[in-house]
Amino acid sequence: MEGLFALRNIPNSNAMMEWMEKRKVKKAVVAGGGFIGMEITENLVKRGIKVTVVEMERQLMPNMDPEMTALLLDELAANRVDIITGQKVVGFDKTNGALEVMLGSGQKIAADMVALALGVKPEIDLAQNAGLAIGPLGGIAVNRRMQTSDPAIFAVGDAVEKTSLVTGLPALIPLAGPANRQGRMVADILLGSHPKTPEFESLLGTFVCGVFGLTLAGAGESEKSLARAAKQGVAIEYEKIYAQAGHHSGYYPGAQTLVLKLIFEKKSGKILGVQAVGRQGVEKRVDIVATAMKAGATVHELAQAELCYAPQYGAAKDPVNVAAMVASNVLDNLMPVAHWENLDHTDALILDVREPSEVRRGAVPNALHIPLHDLRKNLDALPRDRQIWVYCHMGQRSYFANRLLNENGFDSKNLSGGWAMYNFVKRFE
Repeated sequence: MEGLFALRNIPNSNAMMEWMEKRKVKKAVVAGGGFIGMEITENLVKRGIKVTVVEMERQLMPNMDPEMTALLLDELAANRVDIITGQKVVGFDKTNGALEVMLGSGQKIAADMVALALGVKPEIDLAQNAGLAIGPLGGIAVNRRMQTSDPAIFAVGDAVEKTSLVTGLPALIPLAGPANRQGRMVADILLGSHPKTPEFESLLGTFVCGVFGLTLAGAGESEKSLARAAKQGVAIEYEKIYAQAGHHSGYYPGAQTLVLKLIFEKKSGKILGVQAVGRQGVEKRVDIVATAMKAGATVHELAQAELCYAPQYGAAKDPVNVAAMVASNVLDNLMPVAHWENLDHTDALILDVREPSEVRRGAVPNALHIPLHDLRKNLDALPRDRQIWVYCHMGQRSYFANRLLNENGFDSKNLSGGWAMYNFVKRFE
């Protein structure tokens, strides 16, 4: 049908641009809210086109945990993008010559064009015709030297199945970086130019995506992927923390806040995954953590990472160090943590230690408010027979409160991510 475009190559892109020019496109639907869908959306908006994004999952950027995409919703809304999640595109129609996108709910969306960004799956026809083994996820099965089930045939790139570095389970990771490294390794094998027998390592799936002024990046496992792994028999007991910091020293002009989520193994402190979102310095921090993960580092070791510092580039305690220090405090039982998604399943007292001006802008229902600077003189107002969950804006003041309470005989936990993360989580309940 005319007006439908999938982006697989440069000719596809040229055809889409010719259509936009010829038809003077004003309204477009982007089917799919992943990497390609977000990049297409930005480019269409910059051409003055009104865009509606339709995503089958309940969130955009489905490879991330939902709360880490909350700022993306705000960024898209600021650019007048309409968002429909939890809906599947089931068909297309034309009414009086006008294109319509049909959703599973029965809703129809009028559009001058549709960009299809519904994800990718391995193209394995040639491999199947050659009788090669196919993996459980539908990709070509290869060993650590990229050999298929026929040792004379090698396969690399998006169509092959590899394994997750964290879980050891099969993984499909259609990213350019791994594909290029696989190609280099196979060339070394075929030419015999490598001094050692090369083997391709398991993958983290390190990614980055820019959407207008926002950057989202990550590496390793998310909570969602760890849950899937557990259903496949690989259960890893993990903890998580959130940290917020400026991408460079706050006293130097232009510091931009970034939010980091660090997932780590409870027993060993080994880093399992990282996600980050912000306007500056996001990909740099994810690259650092991804490198540490490849080395098998723990959060304690990451806290000691020696990173370059000057006020216009970073801080004396880089956001990576800060996140790892917070995680280390959790492992060392210096900061017991609670999480907002468990709020409805606890009888703990919720304690808000922010300033009154902050509370007036919004607060957790039924939370007790005692500003941090008044907490010590109000300890008698708190129950000693009930657990206390403490929050501030992002977690630092509630950490101080948490230490004060526990050192005075209370049983308290820090609500990781604070009020900021509460608002993120609530958007996806």
